[in-house]
Amino acid sequence: MIDRINALRVETPSWGYGNSGTRFKVFAQSGAARTIEEKLSDAGMVNRLTGVCPSVAIHIPWDRVDDWDSLRQFAAGQGVAIGAVNPNLFQDDEYMLGSLGNPSAATRIRAVNHVLECIEIAKRVGSSIVSLWLADGTNYPGQDDLRSRRRRMRACLREIYSALPGGLRLLVEYKFFEPGFYSTDLPDWGTAYVICLELGLQAEVLVDTGHHAQGVNVEQIVAQLLDVGRLGGFHFNARKYADDDLIVGSTNPFELFLIFNELVAAEDDHDAAVSGCARKVAYMIDQSHNIEPKVEAMVQSVINIQTAHAKALLVDRSRLRDAQRKGDVLDAHRVLLEAYESDARPLLHEARRRLGIDVDPIAALRTSGYSDRIARERGKAASTSGYPGA
Repeated sequence: MIDRINALRVETPSWGYGNSGTRFKVFAQSGAARTIEEKLSDAGMVNRLTGVCPSVAIHIPWDRVDDWDSLRQFAAGQGVAIGAVNPNLFQDDEYMLGSLGNPSAATRIRAVNHVLECIEIAKRVGSSIVSLWLADGTNYPGQDDLRSRRRRMRACLREIYSALPGGLRLLVEYKFFEPGFYSTDLPDWGTAYVICLELGLQAEVLVDTGHHAQGVNVEQIVAQLLDVGRLGGFHFNARKYADDDLIVGSTNPFELFLIFNELVAAEDDHDAAVSGCARKVAYMIDQSHNIEPKVEAMVQSVINIQTAHAKALLVDRSRLRDAQRKGDVLDAHRVLLEAYESDARPLLHEARRRLGIDVDPIAALRTSGYSDRIARERGKAASTSGYPGA
């Protein structure tokens, strides 16, 4: 079990280390990363503290540089690699009416070319993932023809997909609303799944845990996508109302545990296609820290992910299957509750000891002096991440 705990890998996002906030205000913090190099340095510190975060997702153009080989070497010097490349198709004025679904052919060409640039960047930095979220949609009935929007988006995605080299996955993310408040071109997992089927095997669905309506059963979505072999990855965060991008597991840790329950069970599934899919799921964090310390908040998210994962590993699968076969509803539920209510800290402490790191990463960060040092060296910048609201 310790080996499985330590085998989990969690990718942190470059934009989570810079100043960011809501659409109304950015509360700048001393020491927040201002450049991609500073973001990678912070990510390196998170990896040293946790032992399980060896890669960093980047966002283009926020993190664009002239020399990708040098950046790759710099990242290696911090003990991390560059992970998923995320195109930005939502902040330029040209994208007011959408990107890949925009009525303007010129805008669609621009958007496709940007994603193609990101594919080339992924090849240069050694990444195996391009993670795509579209802010495409409409605000008013009649604003655009809904079927035409889908056809435009599909045609653009097919052009993008045709440029993927072998081994590079396109993860297609969905969001049920925002910024389009009448319709969203990729509003749910089913729509994203159908698009992936139309594209090919290198296209998979990305689940953002904040991109669902209240009460949606996210773990069932995870189970469905695992069963059809198209769950590509996660953007882990937490939300109370909508896409709040809070610390992972901060508002509904039981849901996070139930998601990992499905993932752990699928890893051991007798169906090789299901288990193979589960074992290559990309675990990535997507959170926008607003009032909490950047590096410390990221470490806490990683700890919460590890805790949910460890508790899922504690589920008595044999007893659970037996209760399910017998139709013993309460005992089946109790099996999950017992695992969830277990204290996973001794297991996690032992896992960290075997990695040669402090059993309490937050305490280690606070005593390291790292946060004080970067606050002195970097000072306070008003806006640095490029994240919406920043």
